[in-house]
Amino acid sequence: MPKRSSSVVGREFGNGMRAAIDATGMTQRELAVKLGWQEAKLSDMLAGKGGVTETEVRELLAYCRTPLAERERLIELFREQGSVYLQVPDNGVPEQVQTLINQEKESDETTGWSMNLVPGLLQIPEYITVVTEAAPVEAEDVPALVAARVARAEILEPGRKFTFFVHENALLLQVGGEEVWREQLAHLLRMSVRRYISIRIIPRSVGMHAGTSGDFRVMKFPKYPPVVYIESVRCCLFFDDKETVDTYETILKDLAAVALDEEQSRAVINSILEGLQ
Repeated sequence: MPKRSSSVVGREFGNGMRAAIDATGMTQRELAVKLGWQEAKLSDMLAGKGGVTETEVRELLAYCRTPLAERERLIELFREQGSVYLQVPDNGVPEQVQTLINQEKESDETTGWSMNLVPGLLQIPEYITVVTEAAPVEAEDVPALVAARVARAEILEPGRKFTFFVHENALLLQVGGEEVWREQLAHLLRMSVRRYISIRIIPRSVGMHAGTSGDFRVMKFPKYPPVVYIESVRCCLFFDDKETVDTYETILKDLAAVALDEEQSRAVINSILEGLQ
């Protein structure tokens, strides 16, 4: 397989292969020697750049004694081509898929648009619980799913940049009781003063706007092309082709043109919060 630029699929494949190697307790250098490979060849594969054949992938996984189900998943990822990656998670909650978690951890800049709910990374645990309980998941799975989503917020730290465009309606939607609603708004105010987080509200008075097609986020990386992430009830999509990325970045520019600035946005959040007291 010829070498290629790293993609979402390629990086997900590389992450899975890295986990398979780590499970053996061997270093990459040791494994490369045992397989008779150049270490650079193994490094390219783990970076999602190809450079190996399917037969070689199967040989490596067999040597690592990777469980059959995971082996077949990785082979399917290896075969995947193109700039669109569709995932249908087993538990039916797209935000819990490992691919999204991996992309978030690797990105250094995220810009998102939320029309109906507070952005996931800014949700407090109580808010997340109510949202998760309303999703089509089994009740016994809720605690684990909530814990996983809460943990994702750990990426909100200096060194990364986050911009959240949020429709005013998302702030006015009561999720849980009034106490949860109030604490969620207060949390937004606390997060909005962090220098690496920008929260900008699209007021209802704007009317029709560029974001009415639905929520999405654009993630940017130090070494890889940007990725657009979109989710629905039962699946999620990752795009890294230039045409799609350009389209969604145009939408973000249009939203920025009608959004309130950060100070005005804080005033809107604070006004809603004061109305609850």
